[in-house]
Amino acid sequence: MDEIIVNPPAEVLDEIDRQVIERLRKDGRASFSQIAEQLNVSAGMIRLRYNRLVEEGYLRVVAITNPLRLGYRTMAMIGIRVDGTKLLEVAAEISKLEEVIYLVVASGRFDLFAEVACRDPDHLLEFISGKLSRIEGVRESESFMHLKIMKEIYF
Repeated sequence: MDEIIVNPPAEVLDEIDRQVIERLRKDGRASFSQIAEQLNVSAGMIRLRYNRLVEEGYLRVVAITNPLRLGYRTMAMIGIRVDGTKLLEVAAEISKLEEVIYLVVASGRFDLFAEVACRDPDHLLEFISGKLSRIEGVRESESFMHLKIMKEIYF
């Protein structure tokens, strides 16, 4: 699992770096020459910036799949309460489950939030009762099924 950096490095990105990131966020297939033309700089400069942004961990270009098109018609956000002394161990175990597409440690009523993608409601039930609830340290969970996705961005 890739590590997510909570506290960003002290270096500050300049406007060109920010624009390269923004252009690729909108279209990950944009060519260096297209971006260079939009920013009125050379394609070589964009290539160098891109490579540095990737090396330093600011940027990662990946394919984003559509779970609905892949047959995962039931998605849910699950709030999970765990035994406090086992929080990170439980999170590590939950992160290994194939249905989990997003997992965060949180403050408040729930200790963890997991977003899951399942084929159908029966698969979701199987996930909750057969996998999630059997992880040692999981005390309770509450599921919130997605009815309609109104906004989805990748920052």
